[in-house]
Amino acid sequence: MKSTLRYGLFIIAMLVGCTGLDNLSRSNPKGWSETEAVMIMETDSTRPMRVYKINNPNDSVVLRTSSKEVKVDPEDPVLKAFINRLYRTVRDSLSMGVGIAAPQVGILKRIIWVQRFDKEGFPFEVYLNPEIIQYSAKKQTCLEGCLSIPNRRDTLNTRAYAILLEYDKMDQSHQVEMVEDFTAVIFQHEIDHLNGILYLDHLEKEIKSKPHN
Repeated sequence: MKSTLRYGLFIIAMLVGCTGLDNLSRSNPKGWSETEAVMIMETDSTRPMRVYKINNPNDSVVLRTSSKEVKVDPEDPVLKAFINRLYRTVRDSLSMGVGIAAPQVGILKRIIWVQRFDKEGFPFEVYLNPEIIQYSAKKQTCLEGCLSIPNRRDTLNTRAYAILLEYDKMDQSHQVEMVEDFTAVIFQHEIDHLNGILYLDHLEKEIKSKPHN
């Protein structure tokens, strides 16, 4: 009798567990994990998120992980909230960067904000699923820093002067454009983040390739 009762309870638990997983899957149809959704929606969309730092071992694992494409849906409340919070983070007085990528706040999705110094008024704009499809042979030298690398700035000499960029917008349009000069550096820096790359990696390659006397 007891064994029959235990078996019955086990079956009920399994059914409830499976139902719970199904509900979770249905409640996140846009590809957000439960952890991501909770992180984003735990407070209102006007609040900045914590910036992950390379000197924190747990943060470093996230910063070194490639991000996944985001499903563009203008009506997705999690996506809208996250875009707002990511903007609030880059404009927060503790950050005040010229760009930020989703992995820098612990969300492994291909979303970035970039300040467009090549446009009037230097507006911040959001880009979904950005990819660089062509780099110019011409290089530029630029001083770079990173919100995820505290108290450090370095000069890189190998950033492309111009890039051909493609990306999605929140209105579900797909765009392709050429970006040049310092704004191109910002795009290269932020898209590197989406691929688990930090500007220090480029610096290390430059140092290794520099001829020694």
